[in-house]
This record gives sequence, C-alpha cells and structure tokens, in this order.
Amino acid sequence: MSISARLEELGVSLPDAPAPAANYVPFVKVGNLVHVSGQISSNSEGLITGKVGSDLDVTAGAAAARQCAISLLAQVAAACGGDIDKLVRVVKLTGFVNSGPDFTDQPKVINGASDFLVEALGDAGRHARSAVSAAALPLGVAVEIEGIFEVE
Repeated sequence: MSISARLEELGVSLPDAPAPAANYVPFVKVGNLVHVSGQISSNSEGLITGKVGSDLDVTAGAAAARQCAISLLAQVAAACGGDIDKLVRVVKLTGFVNSGPDFTDQPKVINGASDFLVEALGDAGRHARSAVSAAALPLGVAVEIEGIFEVE
C-alpha cells in the first residue's frame, strides 16, 4: 500500500508544510537524505503549548508529538515535490519535550511520533531516536521534533 493511501486509511491529511518562523529553511536535501528542521507541536486549533509533567500529562504530550510527526511528513512531501510516496524510510528523530522540573518520561512522549510513523509507514517508519528534556521550547510549545529521512 502506498504511503498516501495508508495515511488516507488512517484519516490523516498532511497539512501544507509549515513555513519557517525565523532565518532558516524548513528542510535541506542532501543526496537521498532530507534533513527536516524542528517541527513544533500544533494542530488545526493552533499551537499545543505547556510543560509536560506540569500542564500536560504523558498522553497529551504524546498527542502533541504525533502532530509533530505529521508536520515532519508534510515537510518531506514538500521536499519531494508534493509526493510523499517518494519517502523510503525514517532514519532518525530527535525529540525535545518541554518538561516540568521532575518529569522523566520524555521517551513516552516522543513515542507519540514514533508509534504514528510505524503505524503509517510500517518497517520504513522504524528509526533511530533521541528524546530529551528542554526547560523551554519556542513559543511555549510542548514538543519539537526534527528528523532525517531517506527519499528516492
């Protein structure tokens, strides 16, 4: 099954790739790798903000991470001229969690992105990963994730 068909089956429509918020590009393609800049947690209602472990629980944090993964795929599609089916595999994610002072479940939060990518892409969604705490993230968002992707 194609990636676009699988996303449709999951009820996921890729948004327009978010524009950068400062002096950087949203992705850089080098050979068959696409390096996607950090995508912040947002949905159709706006930014998903707050500190996980204080304002948000792990489930809400994981949902925010899932939204970051959807934005990452939107950037990959943009890098491939709008064709998400040129994605070969997810190589690596680095996830940052806006964490409360005693919060230590960052991997469970970033699982929201990882689980979604495996659900959507199968084995091609399995990846290397880091999940780290941040005292604060841009605009107060709950999660930011950057990624490296292999494309055709």
